Amino acid sequence: MRGEVLLELARGTLRESFGGPKVVVPEDAWLYEKKAVFVTLHKDGDLRGCVGQLAARLPLCEAVRSAAKAAAFHDGRFPPLRETELPQVHLEISVLSALEPLEAATEAEALQAIRPGVDGVVLTHGARSGVFIPEMWKQLPDPNEFLFHLKRKAGLPQAWQPGTRVERFTAEVWAE
Repeated sequence: MRGEVLLELARGTLRESFGGPKVVVPEDAWLYEKKAVFVTLHKDGDLRGCVGQLAARLPLCEAVRSAAKAAAFHDGRFPPLRETELPQVHLEISVLSALEPLEAATEAEALQAIRPGVDGVVLTHGARSGVFIPEMWKQLPDPNEFLFHLKRKAGLPQAWQPGTRVERFTAEVWAE
């Protein structure tokens, strides 16, 4: 039920962005709890946008609406979504747990602490950081490959850098 409400809220927000009816947010209390979320768009099985927040700063309903618009129109990897694409786009919403710092001074320790298929991961070194939500394990099931691509996404060298911070989180995921 909650997933259906969130997915309709995200899709309604995209319809509204193209001149559709204004979204009416239900008054349910759980929609106003502050949560961190990511909204992912897929088209023909390929990623079409993914944006979210790692920190729970907004009420869930606002976080979903904001992330849906950002994934559709402001993910720098893709051109803005066109109205003609909307029927082919499938939405996925991930509601994140709080970030948990991991004790990992080496890449081997990081690989040992990360739970494949379960954890989303944030890597940070200096001003650079990258994040993969747990759903990325479907595309990158090998932990070494997962970490390789996350370092690349963060703009980090492939050799592990002393002082790299590793955080993990889990997510409840709903998809159309």
